[in-house]
Amino acid sequence: MLWIKSFHLIFIISWMAALLYLPRLFVNWAEVDDPNTRQRLALMMRRLLKLGHVAMGGSLLFGLWLLGWWLSHSENYMSQGWLHVKLTLIVLLIAYQILISRMSRRLIAGDPPRTSTWYRWFNEIPALAMVVIIIMVVVKPF
Repeated sequence: MLWIKSFHLIFIISWMAALLYLPRLFVNWAEVDDPNTRQRLALMMRRLLKLGHVAMGGSLLFGLWLLGWWLSHSENYMSQGWLHVKLTLIVLLIAYQILISRMSRRLIAGDPPRTSTWYRWFNEIPALAMVVIIIMVVVKPF
């Protein structure tokens, strides 16, 4: 089980890196008009999206494996409140991944960007979710 947990954490760290960095590329996109710079940013966005999708898939695969193991070894595992908060936030992070994927594709296609300030605030969403998830898993407050 420790191997599964290890791979789960590795994929989570990679996924969070993508979720935190891609909107930072949006900030840069909103602040530049140079076509060469935007071409470089578009390449970075595409590559980071691929990494993010793979990392999300690995996180979910190993996370579901761990969840299945716990369900088979603990009768009341699903009745713990912290787990419900964690799973809800994971669903929201998946939705966030889908949203930033669409946003990056629209930017690359030529849609006008939002302000860099808006992207900076938008970038805080996965960080806040990560903090709450870590507290839920480690502290298990309820």
